[in-house]
Amino acid sequence: MANILIIDDEKAIRKTLSEILSFEGYKIDEAGDGEEGLKRFSEKNYDLVLCDIKMPKIDGIEFLEKAKTINADIPIIMISGHGNIDTAVEAVKKGAFDYISKPPDLNRLLITLRNATEKQELVTQTKVLKRKVSRVQEMVGQSKPIQKIKDTIEKVAPTDARILITGENGVGKELVARWIHEKSNRNNAPIVEVNCAAIPGELIESELFGHEKGSFTSAIKQRIGKFEQANGGTLFLDEIGDMSLNAQAKVLRALQEGKITRVGADKDINVDVRVIAATNKDLLKEVDEKNFRLDLYHRLGVIIIHVPSLNERRDDVPHLVNYFLASVAAEYGQPAKSIDKEAMDALQQYNWTGNIRELRNVVERLIILSGKTITAEDISLYVLPKN
Repeated sequence: MANILIIDDEKAIRKTLSEILSFEGYKIDEAGDGEEGLKRFSEKNYDLVLCDIKMPKIDGIEFLEKAKTINADIPIIMISGHGNIDTAVEAVKKGAFDYISKPPDLNRLLITLRNATEKQELVTQTKVLKRKVSRVQEMVGQSKPIQKIKDTIEKVAPTDARILITGENGVGKELVARWIHEKSNRNNAPIVEVNCAAIPGELIESELFGHEKGSFTSAIKQRIGKFEQANGGTLFLDEIGDMSLNAQAKVLRALQEGKITRVGADKDINVDVRVIAATNKDLLKEVDEKNFRLDLYHRLGVIIIHVPSLNERRDDVPHLVNYFLASVAAEYGQPAKSIDKEAMDALQQYNWTGNIRELRNVVERLIILSGKTITAEDISLYVLPKN
């Protein structure tokens, strides 16, 4: 059943609504003012919010505006005993699902809640289907560094500018590359990924440019390389800092001339490819140590996007935890588990050496091993290193 957050400064109203809706099978959380409500809303995934308008600290309209920046898909129903038509219109214009006057008519309230939860289920199903089709995960987070990355993607994606993405292992560099492709004019063509660190140096040229039959001992048939496979689309060169100097020279030529030559062939092949590269290394340091070409660095780094470590954006940890709680539970076909404040605080203070990849694994572990609510004790047992 749906999780509902009730925000009202009148305790009697909160208690009455809570008892009625609990009897109907809903799970209820309460907040005594807009400030507390906004905090709860940002820390937990709710299916629906009932919010009073006249409240101290943060009133209902201000809560509505701020909540929509955190999660625009959650239906928010405004309730007020001081309302008028203008207030109702303003609330709906700002994104409220509906407006109900106090004291609320019980039948109308329950019908509105049912309609709102059905809409939320449809929104969720639509998002799941879109993710399955596009295979691009959400970029979760509200911190300034992540917002800056999102803004940069919006600006550079429609262009053909080459992009270098930097950051530690596990921060989400591939996700940034996929969102650039998704929002580009090339999104109907493929994005082809090459993990330069996973391919032996003697095979990287064949992998990138392809080869002709008989060009070397094991070349028993013609091979189409990644540049040709990505023609019209995007080529993502992951861990570019691990590419051999010989392969770097040929990549540089491909970028300069828009042509590649298969191993063992004489004929040039024109390719129209946007190249996005990523690395966890300091490429300028690699240049100084003669491991990376400076001219290739400048060719690749027309736009440089640095993805910060999770330790540098701890404010995003609650958003990521709630996202993974929902997504991992959905993969397992289980209802999403909740997490208490102490456990969330512990995760926020944890040293994430493996970044988002590590956090996702930790959440999956907690879902498997914890009870219905993840507690600080669970964090101590299953997350914190044992001395």
